Amino acid sequence: MKKRLWATGAVLGVLTTWAALPPAAGAAPHPGGLPSPHRHALPLGPAGLPETRTTTTLQPGVTLTRIVRGNVQDPALHWTVEVSIPGGGSSPDPDAPPTALKDRASADELTAELRRDGFEARAEEVRTPGTADYRGGTLGWRVRIGTFDSQAAATAERTRLRAAGHTGSALYTGWDGETTDRGPWHVDVLTIDPRTFRGTLGASYGPDLEGRETTSALSASATATAAVNAGFFVLDPKAGAPGDPAGVGVYDGRLLSEPVAGRPGLVVHDNGRRTEITRLTWRGRITDRGSSLPLDGINRVPGLIRNCGGAGDTPTSLPLHDVTCTDPDELVTFTPEYGARTPGGEGVEAVLDAHERVVELRSPRGGTIPPGGSSVQATGERVADLTALAQVGDRLSVSTTLLDARGRRISPSPRTDIVNGGPELVRDGRIHVTPATDGMVHPDDPSWYYGWVHKRNPRTLAGVDAAGRTVLVTADGRGTGSLGLSIGESAEVAKSLGLRDAVNLDGGGSTTMVAEGAVLNSPSDAAGERPVGDALLILPHRHGS
Repeated sequence: MKKRLWATGAVLGVLTTWAALPPAAGAAPHPGGLPSPHRHALPLGPAGLPETRTTTTLQPGVTLTRIVRGNVQDPALHWTVEVSIPGGGSSPDPDAPPTALKDRASADELTAELRRDGFEARAEEVRTPGTADYRGGTLGWRVRIGTFDSQAAATAERTRLRAAGHTGSALYTGWDGETTDRGPWHVDVLTIDPRTFRGTLGASYGPDLEGRETTSALSASATATAAVNAGFFVLDPKAGAPGDPAGVGVYDGRLLSEPVAGRPGLVVHDNGRRTEITRLTWRGRITDRGSSLPLDGINRVPGLIRNCGGAGDTPTSLPLHDVTCTDPDELVTFTPEYGARTPGGEGVEAVLDAHERVVELRSPRGGTIPPGGSSVQATGERVADLTALAQVGDRLSVSTTLLDARGRRISPSPRTDIVNGGPELVRDGRIHVTPATDGMVHPDDPSWYYGWVHKRNPRTLAGVDAAGRTVLVTADGRGTGSLGLSIGESAEVAKSLGLRDAVNLDGGGSTTMVAEGAVLNSPSDAAGERPVGDALLILPHRHGS
């Protein structure tokens, strides 16, 4: 949604605040009308924890519910030092999880060594619950040192640990995900009711796909009423073009980024009047004089496939989250939305004008695209294929098609936007968490699952309830003032909010919610609000439209 829209709405006022809601007890219909989207207590911590909610109308059909659950400070929680091999020490991705888990023998050996060095070390088994496609059980054993009342004390012990030749990180035990924890949690919920909503709901990626913008900047540029961050995107330049969606991206009905094979997307039709979660694949071809070649990608750096899921990729053609697969032999098409220039490098690029005529074959590849035109880049063995197919003056047709889980063609309208996500959280009103299917289980690296799925982090969720309302959720984390959510807890929260179908969007430091020009939550990156690839924007009705 690059188009600019203008605001005419204002906050209409606080509707209600209440506390100590009853526990969730199913989805019985609300007497006399549609069910309330937020009528049950969040299923976090023991039953009976204090919970307050404040609901505000931001514009007709759009409400914001702010939920605070649990104790201001749980006396059972403390700071500790987790002995680990950092996973993100040389990476620009602050969300890279540490390598924290070992087998029991290795954990016991390290614990004994640390004790000999004068540290109060202990080994702890980490067990994780099963999901719809993952059996769970023991992930491994972690090694921790000490129990501290403050982060400063834990950090001092970490410094002493490093001086002794070991590595570790200070962390809060409230992030472990124990069901006995008493909070607190801070959750914000935007609900868009199609019965009364007359504004615009869609996705925006900013001036171009390859750049990153903060959610608040994307919101401000469109004069949006509210916004949340959306899909996964490339962050590390070694993984592609920063800001490029790492999965499906459809904006105003145009497929501008291909799906990660079979992963779910949040599909918003007609400004939220029909929202769904659908698993997507795609196919694409370039055709000239009856001959054709299959495409490998859309608007991404050839050879680099973030989150994997493409045919012939190394090390896998299946989804593998936060991994960049490679393929030296690719055909990738580009549209003007990608950026000012297409990626440079070895290979050849067929440049097409607005009438699909080849106006240039450039090598090395990289450069501008004519207004309304496109290009196709070839690398490796695909260079000979492209040069044999396309010559200057030829008409080269580029076609791309979205497919649903059954392989049926999807034809987005200009009022359709799709952002990528994963794993699924809720399907048909039931908990349905799919980390294995969506590439969040790394078979040789249980520490990744421990850090990304099992532990609590900031999260952004989205879905649709039984009444057809689109619901966007953020949960703060990585602090003592809000513990965050595990993926399992995210599913429980989504279900308790009445969502019939729900999916996890990008989280961690990306999690951001904006309303009326202000960032509502506390983004967890030390540098503040993180620039992201795209965002979901709620805009007011424009008079005369």
